[in-house]
Amino acid sequence: MSTEPTTASDNPTKPVLYLVACGGYVAGQLTDFIARRQADGWDVCVIATPSALKFMDTAKLAEQTGHVVRSDYKQPDQPDVLPVANAVVLVPATFNTVNKLANGSSDTVALGVLHEAIGLKLPMVVVPTPNAALGKHPVFVASVQTLRSWGVTVLFDPETNPLPAPRSGLNATDFFPWEGLESAMGELRANR
Repeated sequence: MSTEPTTASDNPTKPVLYLVACGGYVAGQLTDFIARRQADGWDVCVIATPSALKFMDTAKLAEQTGHVVRSDYKQPDQPDVLPVANAVVLVPATFNTVNKLANGSSDTVALGVLHEAIGLKLPMVVVPTPNAALGKHPVFVASVQTLRSWGVTVLFDPETNPLPAPRSGLNATDFFPWEGLESAMGELRANR
């Protein structure tokens, strides 16, 4: 598959899904998720935070999606290499990114894309992956509430999907709500 830049007009019949990934083991496990989205008819584009790059094989993701993995800002005079998004999913969403997103901080291209999507009222699914202590932090709890009040679907329910204890040797991958994410993506696709 070509990794040449595409534009929105290259495939006008497929809706475009921006898959934004933060740092964490789940960022390295997205190929199957992408394949399922492609089977559902999505044109998937991956955007990564700098920390997510540590977990990803960007060449493999570019080959799978046909798009370069964006992780840094382009020059103002350069054309955008990704087609325009119809929906956005943030998987995994770190404690830091959830709080920055809810508070308007935009110091990475990933956050900039997410903020634009909120401003455009694009459908968005966010899957936070904090540990149990960070999941109870008052700022994080308020951030989740803020995002939900803006119409963002936030898949975060520690009662249903327990979080790993700090320094337990477990990580968010062990507790990741893949089934809930698949359900949310099915709803998102049905509403397209």
